[in-house]
Amino acid sequence: MNEYAVLIPARYESSRFPGKPLVDLAGKSMIQRVWERCCKAVDASKVYIATDDDRIRSHVERFGGQVVMTSSDCLTGTDRVAEANQALNCDFVVNVQGDEPLIEPAHINLVIEKFKQTGNVTNAMCPISSEREFRSLTVPKVVFSNSNRLLYMSRAGIPLSKSDEFKFGYKQVCIYAFSREHLEFFAGRGEKSRHEAVEDIEILRFIENGYEVDLVEVNAGSLAIDVPEDVERVLEKLQGSDEL
Repeated sequence: MNEYAVLIPARYESSRFPGKPLVDLAGKSMIQRVWERCCKAVDASKVYIATDDDRIRSHVERFGGQVVMTSSDCLTGTDRVAEANQALNCDFVVNVQGDEPLIEPAHINLVIEKFKQTGNVTNAMCPISSEREFRSLTVPKVVFSNSNRLLYMSRAGIPLSKSDEFKFGYKQVCIYAFSREHLEFFAGRGEKSRHEAVEDIEILRFIENGYEVDLVEVNAGSLAIDVPEDVERVLEKLQGSDEL
């Protein structure tokens, strides 16, 4: 049994961007770039892509990555990670979103370190840098206690003044750590929780059921690719880095 693994859930049939994991980003697929960033954080032997699609599996195997095949009926990426860990049987799993090709390796390690300290569900967060980001419905915002314990997460702009002013905010950075038991609970529910279903934010399934979620602050978020229009922004960022 492995102590932990880094799992990258990837599905081909995205409603907003079909085939997204295989989109070309300056000569490499998005899923390869995410995998490479994860391999800078931990040894490549600990990094796996979890998918239900043979096109993704074949592509990952060609560039040397490890694949865990899952079913096609997973409700969320975390459900897919939970199913993958049934095969891996790790003590805990770090879930890195497959649509963030510029994810910071150091942030992955910060989440791992925090999880090892507390054993709670752990998620990264960072300050929101603009009102545009604060108002965006594609950006999950977090509110948290003085001890960095998650209170709620929403696509709405929170906290918001009663005069509708943006004062400050924090957003989710999509790196999570879950124990084997956390994942067994999550997948065992078989359906989304009430707020999770409305917000489409899977971490809410934990706090709605009384689990403590620790937040780790990092200095900045990554650029996610949610829709085709996001590709150009990531390519511009790549041009200014050493990743090409």
